[in-house]
Amino acid sequence: MVPDVLAPATLGPVSLRNRVIKAATFEGRTPDGLVSDALVDFHVSFARGGVGMTTVAYLAVSAEGRTHGAQIHVRETALPGLTRLADAVHAEGCAINGQLGHAGPVANGRSNGVHAITASRMPNPLSMQMMHAATEADLARITRSYAWAARLLVRAGFDCLEIHMAHSYLISAFLAPRLNRRRDRWGGCLENRARLARQVAQAVRDEVGDEVAVIAKFSLSDGFTGGLGTAEAIEVAAWLESDGTLDALELSGGSSLMNPMYLFRGDAPRRQFTAAMPLPVRIGLRTIGRRFLRQYPYQEAFFLDKARRFRSRLTMPLVLLGGISRLDTMRRAMAEGFEYVAVGRALLRDPNLVNHLATGTGFTACIHCNRCVPTIYDAAGTRCTVPDQRVE
Repeated sequence: MVPDVLAPATLGPVSLRNRVIKAATFEGRTPDGLVSDALVDFHVSFARGGVGMTTVAYLAVSAEGRTHGAQIHVRETALPGLTRLADAVHAEGCAINGQLGHAGPVANGRSNGVHAITASRMPNPLSMQMMHAATEADLARITRSYAWAARLLVRAGFDCLEIHMAHSYLISAFLAPRLNRRRDRWGGCLENRARLARQVAQAVRDEVGDEVAVIAKFSLSDGFTGGLGTAEAIEVAAWLESDGTLDALELSGGSSLMNPMYLFRGDAPRRQFTAAMPLPVRIGLRTIGRRFLRQYPYQEAFFLDKARRFRSRLTMPLVLLGGISRLDTMRRAMAEGFEYVAVGRALLRDPNLVNHLATGTGFTACIHCNRCVPTIYDAAGTRCTVPDQRVE
């Protein structure tokens, strides 16, 4: 029987009022690296708008794992704000998901005040510094940090933990041959490159047990030569399934470091991206902008073809992401065997989209211009910048 996407469901031990998840989109509302009133309001708007669960993006498990200095680093001083955020979302009848990650090569070491680390030594285009190759001690520490951060989010009242294994963040960088040139037990063959992903997932599950749901954002394709391709990604996903550490996989793609527009599709707002960057990066984008910010035509459910290959191989629950903005697309995902859908830009455009769809009065007003994406660097925070008029 095909589930109703707008009917109550469960995700591991968590009850959801529907199967629509607000996907993680960096909020740009933590200027002090802590939960702010603006961040609370941001997530309450989606909770009030009807989603089953909202995702707090980019909660770094260590100081050097932040994308930049204003990102939340999960630690005791962040606990009161995280608790207040979870309570506010719950008051609207919505579950809350915390995306735990280590940015790896996507981290800006100058902004963080500590050098970034990644799988193999390489230059960082954001900080103009060399990034260090993670040592055995680093990887042991980071794995413990994931578990410790998971426990803190449980203390804060979060319902779900999302381990970030995509977009060339640290775990994703280890999976990609081009970014992982190691010759030790963490590099070379796919099993070695997948070791960190499996180790972190196991550590988080061991820490929290069945108290909350544990899922992972996982690349079905990195979208660049030498990145993780779909065939290898399916093998890693099968290992994660056999490990029994996850309640679901959220299938994403692209690389914040190598090919960000592979995830977004639609227009590539190069001028807005360039204007939002610090001067050295701005100069570089003017030179290579068209190669870095490639333009891919938008279509609904643009990851569906690749995601079907995961669905045919795996039995674990899957979250379909990528161009999900219409009710018929959500129902199609359910009919094809996906248990949940994740929505990002369409909800930035209309936080009340799910309520509108449920009453039959709504349609997406998102025009896929992607001008919301550069606003993650804006003092006003991530938002839709299109004038408030609905477009069929």
